[in-house]
Amino acid sequence: MSASEKAKAKAEQAKGKVKEEAGRAVGNESKTAEGQAEKSKGDLRGAKEKIKDSFKD
Repeated sequence: MSASEKAKAKAEQAKGKVKEEAGRAVGNESKTAEGQAEKSKGDLRGAKEKIKDSFKD
């Protein structure tokens, strides 16, 4: 996995987790959902890079 893509994936996951928890803390469902979506986007980015790496070998 390229280092920059891995970093982007981890950053999206962390940012999404923070938004999700902040939304839960204040009872804001839309912010919670937005955080979950961003976290999932980071998860998918990481999975995509792992699949690309598996075909390089």
